[in-house]
Amino acid sequence: MDHLDCPSPSIWEERRRWFEGIEEGACGEGSYLVSEQACALTAEVQAVFCAGAWLAVIVLAMAVVDSALRETEVPGYGGGTKGLIDAACANADLHRLRQRRNALVHVDPTNPALTVDDQWMNRDRLEQEAREAVRLMFEAFYIGPWV
Repeated sequence: MDHLDCPSPSIWEERRRWFEGIEEGACGEGSYLVSEQACALTAEVQAVFCAGAWLAVIVLAMAVVDSALRETEVPGYGGGTKGLIDAACANADLHRLRQRRNALVHVDPTNPALTVDDQWMNRDRLEQEAREAVRLMFEAFYIGPWV
């Protein structure tokens, strides 16, 4: 039941430092035009990441990507997220993240994207997916420097 308990302060702090380090590395020394909504959602992603809510990280990270790209990279884009990623010339790995998010949100009763057993037995794999989602999220968030 580790994932249903509050993480220890030391685990929370380690996760916080990792998250903030990934963001710092993604933004580097550039100056950026950033999305207000994406900034607000990023704080939520950090909270669920520190709590160890790995699947929530995946779902919210894709919401940040969508928000950031629509507001700063391809303003006025009216299509779906799949086309948005391409229109923004963003990392193609975002399609994998988008597909994972879609599988989690849009249930397929014949082939569930997640089982209760996954929550108990595959925590390490879910954490790695969440960490990759955070890396991709910040890459998309800071896609274009505006100096």
